[in-house]
Amino acid sequence: MKTNVTLKLDADLLRETKEIAAEEGRSVSALVTDRLEALVRERKEFERARRRALARLKKGLHLDSTPPPSRDALHER
Repeated sequence: MKTNVTLKLDADLLRETKEIAAEEGRSVSALVTDRLEALVRERKEFERARRRALARLKKGLHLDSTPPPSRDALHER
């Protein structure tokens, strides 16, 4: 479902936006819609990546390493 929205824009900003839309062969509405969709998509992707990273940090990493020898064994000559 699409809903109309009323915006208050500075006259210069609106003029420049119309120019950009015209250069791209699109309407101002289509231009604004695409930018807002991109903003929402980026925010959702960031949040998903953040949750994955936090889950990995919580789980930890198994590095398959053996504990180091004692200090005395390291310095034995």
